[in-house]
Amino acid sequence: MTQQSLPADRSWRTVDIVVASVIAVAFGVVFWLWGLIWAATEAAFTFFPPAQAVLYGVWLVPAVLGALVIRKPGAALFCELVAAVVSAALGSQWGAVVIVQGLAQGVGAELVFLAVAYRSFRLPVALAAGAAAGLGAAIFDQIRYYAPYDLVSFRIPIFIVTVVSAIVLAGAGSVALTRALARTGVLDRFPSGRDRTTV
Repeated sequence: MTQQSLPADRSWRTVDIVVASVIAVAFGVVFWLWGLIWAATEAAFTFFPPAQAVLYGVWLVPAVLGALVIRKPGAALFCELVAAVVSAALGSQWGAVVIVQGLAQGVGAELVFLAVAYRSFRLPVALAAGAAAGLGAAIFDQIRYYAPYDLVSFRIPIFIVTVVSAIVLAGAGSVALTRALARTGVLDRFPSGRDRTTV
């Protein structure tokens, strides 16, 4: 089976739900830890605060990774949203608003896979999904957090850096992670694990 095909049955199996949940919960913990890292590194970016958004893409990984691994409609949204819920439950410094943020990010990635009818999971699609998740995040942040900031010196740069980070870390990073997982054999019950030559 190649990455350009999808099983006729698009319904979720029990193993799909379990693995998607594991990805989501694991990244929910990562999200919470990444929030601490974000706070701890603020001082390092005082020279140009928007540059801190290079770290942003980690928050978008489960959306792309979940879709690459599960290859079923809704996987991107499920993994990103559940990860956000878990991070909120663990005590995210941004509170429950991260759940809405996760929804925006997950929808962004999901729309890309929907656009290709869930039939392609190659690198260009993963990069586009990362970019779309990044757009969802960047637009949300512009409305929720950055409206009072200067447009040219802060809002535009952080928007751009957020999307680029999403492309690199969530898009390319998820492809690399999927390949690494496939090589271990843990994804053998999924097309993403059996098709190890192309992701």
